[in-house]
Amino acid sequence: MITCARFPLAMLVWQSLAYAITVSAGRESAWNGYVPPSSDRDMQFTPYYVPPGAKAYDANSPLLEFSGRWITSYSPSYAHHTSRWTPRIDAYVLFSFHGNGIEGFGTTSDTISCARIYIDGVLLETIKPWSEKTLAQQRIFWTFDLAPDKHTIKIINCGPYLDISAFVVTNSKRSSNRKSPAQASQVASLPRRDTSVTAAWRLTQKGSTGVEAMQIAIVSYEHAIIIDKVEHNPLAINGHPAWAALYNLKTHSVRPLAMDSNSFCAGGSYLSNGTMINVGGNPVVEDRVGAASFGDLNGLQSIRLFGPCNSGSSVDCAFYENHDTLHMASPRWYNTVTRLTDGSAIIVGGSKKGGWINNATVNNPTVEFYPPKNIHGYLGLPIPLPFLQRTLNSNLFPIVFLLPDGTLFIAANRDAIIYDWKTNSERALPQLPNGVRVTYPMTGAGQLLPLDPDTNYAPEILICGGSTIDDRLAGYELSALTAASSQCSRMVLTDEGISKGWQVEHMPEGRVMLDIVTLPTGQLLIVNGAGSGISGYGNVQHQVGQSNAANPRFTPVLYDPRAPKGERFSTKGLPTSDIPRLYHSVATLTPDGSVMIAGSNPNLDRSEMKYGTEYRVEWLNPPYMAKERPTISPKYTKNIHYGQTFDLHVSIPNNLDADTVKFVMMDLGFITHSVHANSRLVYLKHQSSKANSFVVSGPKDEGLYPPGPAWLAVVVDGVPSQLVGVMVGDGHSPPVDEAAIANVRKTVKAAQTPKSNQDDTAE
Repeated sequence: MITCARFPLAMLVWQSLAYAITVSAGRESAWNGYVPPSSDRDMQFTPYYVPPGAKAYDANSPLLEFSGRWITSYSPSYAHHTSRWTPRIDAYVLFSFHGNGIEGFGTTSDTISCARIYIDGVLLETIKPWSEKTLAQQRIFWTFDLAPDKHTIKIINCGPYLDISAFVVTNSKRSSNRKSPAQASQVASLPRRDTSVTAAWRLTQKGSTGVEAMQIAIVSYEHAIIIDKVEHNPLAINGHPAWAALYNLKTHSVRPLAMDSNSFCAGGSYLSNGTMINVGGNPVVEDRVGAASFGDLNGLQSIRLFGPCNSGSSVDCAFYENHDTLHMASPRWYNTVTRLTDGSAIIVGGSKKGGWINNATVNNPTVEFYPPKNIHGYLGLPIPLPFLQRTLNSNLFPIVFLLPDGTLFIAANRDAIIYDWKTNSERALPQLPNGVRVTYPMTGAGQLLPLDPDTNYAPEILICGGSTIDDRLAGYELSALTAASSQCSRMVLTDEGISKGWQVEHMPEGRVMLDIVTLPTGQLLIVNGAGSGISGYGNVQHQVGQSNAANPRFTPVLYDPRAPKGERFSTKGLPTSDIPRLYHSVATLTPDGSVMIAGSNPNLDRSEMKYGTEYRVEWLNPPYMAKERPTISPKYTKNIHYGQTFDLHVSIPNNLDADTVKFVMMDLGFITHSVHANSRLVYLKHQSSKANSFVVSGPKDEGLYPPGPAWLAVVVDGVPSQLVGVMVGDGHSPPVDEAAIANVRKTVKAAQTPKSNQDDTAE
């Protein structure tokens, strides 16, 4: 560990420090100021953690070479109960190790300290750790971008003192591009690492998410929000690992975000005023990790609000939680959240507790709304949805899309319906062909294909991947080696299209846990996933590490919905990654038109074993990124109103055909577990008024595009501009029904105690 404090009082400070830490450990609360009554470990949390596959070395290891005056101290609060510290400037420690990453742990205090860190003779960074109060076993530095080889680290005290308690070495053979927060300022100047450049497509690695990217959403031009479960991520906040972060799309730096509750397997969406909601989650996984270490709140009924975050600095961007007054009417794990025509959100399905596959005991076959509604006589309470009873067991994270007539398409397991939330009625659709299941844990992916005025905005759904595994079998009867489905099913949701049923085609290879990203060109990009097995971890036979799936899919596939059947899939020119993206991985379009790919963690906690926890970020640039592109100039900053026109000026490069201009409005979605909630592309009608100036028609109504945030782009000759953030509608908050809210608060009390409801086969 590495620490510095005031000098010449360093000696006195340090002699009392060990005692102070030991005494405070018994009375300091755990994370978020809460030690659960069910906890059997009353101790202060520390970030010190040795992931499976990593190795720890304490300060007394004979492999550490100390130079200068060093003093040994002992305390139960130190990693391995020991540390060595020096008050001498320029005293140093040398440590040679084999691996691709190393972390150092030390004590932080309210005095800004200093140490220089060298790897193989090259200055890595100068660290200046600090905290409001004295904290032991803090992660002081970390780097995971080393070649998998022998390295020597040298840490030099630059005052006033230096404390070494432990190192953790990661031995993973996979390369990495991860950076500690202290290195963030250097990241922007580093070149992107080209992992694969084929034809005009380009795949690069740059940046670290800091927290594992289980959930992602683009919240502004500059930032993506990353949300994880509670686990030992390297990015820290308030003395403990963070499980949410803002990723700067321009500088590739990350800033941790504070969360109160466990957001494991939550859903998310936007409201009409631009607020993002993140709902549901998981109880504390007490039996595996220790509730005292993770003093977070039970997230099953949580509603987390993230206000519009448009400032470049992101200083004021934060989550709001109030578990006494702001919570769902029922617990939900693996729920899907979708925007509605009135600017509110509908919360669909889920399980009432953590575990693995759904069943009748824990199923939550209902919908509810945020804000709560007095509708169908339920006064804010959950409304039964029989479809979610009929579709057990594989029906978590249902695929849901708002249709232009204001109804909802919902798919779960092998079945699908059109649900009219205003009348609480279902219309059954043809079953998906060939026994393919498409929702968790037999996870496929769905997309609403681009809505085009040339077809009168007739909605068409595409669902790809999944598995034909029997969802009634126990985990020990399933295998990570069972092949995933290559099937894609496509249906137009008009009377005529429904009568024709699902039209089947096949991807070049089977995939489960895939992501389908809509590009502004109207094409779809299929990335991530596995060729065999199912979602989750620790449940089936032939696991790879803890992963329920194997055979990662490394090469993306481009799908053109406008091409003739049989010619829609292509891998030509698409680059190949070397990073497995399995369970808990994501992909999203970004405002500059590139695709951000992140995450993968089929493990209970952070792991360095095969298919371990992945923090590296990849960027897939379509061919249009290398071309001269049209621009919307100046950026449109006014609200876009329904049925009204607005003027746009577009700069069009001379080499592009100006007669091919199209305007698209997009929702980039809230992405998690292969669900791209709200993902949407709408072609807007337009006419030219004069050279490079256009009169564009806003969406005709709220069904075509719901009120709230949107992204606007112009596409010329197949080349899109960068996306421009706009607000559709008046930007007001959705309707608030005080009686429904009061009834939820009166009738339902959110579970706040992090009592574990987790099964032994925790997914």
